[in-house]
Amino acid sequence: MRRVKCKACGVKNEKLDFLSANTKFTLRFATQIGGLCRAMTIRDVARRMRLDWHTVKELDKIYMREQVARAGHPTPRVIGIDEVSIKKRHIYRIVVSDLGARRAIWFGGNGRAEADMDEFYAFLGHKNAAKIRLAVMDMWKPFRHSTQAHAPHAAILFDKFHILRHLGDALDKIRKAEYGRITGPQRKFIKGQKYILLSHRGNLTSEGKQSLKLLLKANKRLNTAYLLRESFGQLWDYTSEAWARRFFDNWKAQLRWQRLGPYEKSSVTGTASPPTASRRTKSPSASSRASITKSASSSAAPTACVTRNTSNSKSSPQACRSYENRTKLPTKKREEPLKSDRA
Repeated sequence: MRRVKCKACGVKNEKLDFLSANTKFTLRFATQIGGLCRAMTIRDVARRMRLDWHTVKELDKIYMREQVARAGHPTPRVIGIDEVSIKKRHIYRIVVSDLGARRAIWFGGNGRAEADMDEFYAFLGHKNAAKIRLAVMDMWKPFRHSTQAHAPHAAILFDKFHILRHLGDALDKIRKAEYGRITGPQRKFIKGQKYILLSHRGNLTSEGKQSLKLLLKANKRLNTAYLLRESFGQLWDYTSEAWARRFFDNWKAQLRWQRLGPYEKSSVTGTASPPTASRRTKSPSASSRASITKSASSSAAPTACVTRNTSNSKSSPQACRSYENRTKLPTKKREEPLKSDRA
């Protein structure tokens, strides 16, 4: 390669189209390395091609930059928002994906604050942001507030895992409060039972199931809180928006006079508006793990929401039903309202 000395720009290397940004390799070779990195680890590619690990990493970056340039500026309709930890001590970066195209479209920010999320919408542009119809995210408020401000037409979709995790945290607070409230031999049933109480019953061993049975028999308030959390999972079994809303309202009504403060203060139940039913869509975001809701206004907080589930179990157990009777509930093939709804 020839080097040119310019009085204004200094020394410059001759640019050849067939060379990559790393002038020791051709663009075709960098493309081959990048293709291998899509199916193999960098260490395996380096060993196979007899290259240094850092060289393979640089060629993979060249390949990815070329793919981003070919894809052009993104115009997503359905986006997924999440954060990744890049260092210890809670150092995060935001990752936004186009769920329709199944690819990441933005990675940046200096954390996961609302200002960091605003950088994505600035990169996307006002017109493209207005075209977003669905935003998939966890229940992190800065993500939600930024999306409501820059994409007012987008529905907010929360992952089922994060919703149930908040209820699990509230249930653990109730367990700790009960342990501090009661005295005597009954405390032994609560001590050290956090894992058993928060785990899915199907994942417990026979010994764990027996311990759970004894715990729920010994403490009425924990029994009620446990059944309320388990019954909330039925929200995702409904395919009708009307019945899903009614179920949510009835579930919240069952919290009255139960003295379950952590449930009442939870971000899941602290919303004024009930959830909406799922919308049938062909986009990959409409999975059975998440739930859709539209906020009433740009300032209103979206609620936990519902989506289609392939499960055939549509029955709704009452919160105060005993644990033994609940496990014997019959499975119905047809979606029916709660008893309180028919009354």
